[in-house]
Amino acid sequence: MISRSRSKATGEKENLAIFSGNVTVVQGTTLLKAGKLTVYYAKDSGGSAATGSAAIDKLQVDGTVYVKSDNQIATGEHGTFDMKTEQLVLSGKEVVLTEGANILTGCKLTVDMKSGQANVEACGGRVKGLFTPGTQPGAQGAATDGQSN
Repeated sequence: MISRSRSKATGEKENLAIFSGNVTVVQGTTLLKAGKLTVYYAKDSGGSAATGSAAIDKLQVDGTVYVKSDNQIATGEHGTFDMKTEQLVLSGKEVVLTEGANILTGCKLTVDMKSGQANVEACGGRVKGLFTPGTQPGAQGAATDGQSN
């Protein structure tokens, strides 16, 4: 995991590190950006929160949250990522999930990063969606190699 921020504070006793100010985290093909990132380290993992050598239990992000993985982008106000379950949860007044020209909007997004399955929950009403035919990879009429079918 690679992270950048304007400032970092660690709490060795609390097993956490707080990064703030334009935080950027890259892990594999996933990019996460937020105003603030709190890293919770697993207790008794044998490492140090100060050096970042302890095993990470979960990440919590606040501020404007942006997550990009492959061809999907999700935005929200708050988020958590559980390292054991590999589950990402974004929440806020408006959580947006986009894949190409397709857009889903709600108040909570839960993503299983292992399977790629995403679930958007409404803000008391209904989830809003905008779907553009032929924009999904492999969809009828969608060009997959830059050429028309």
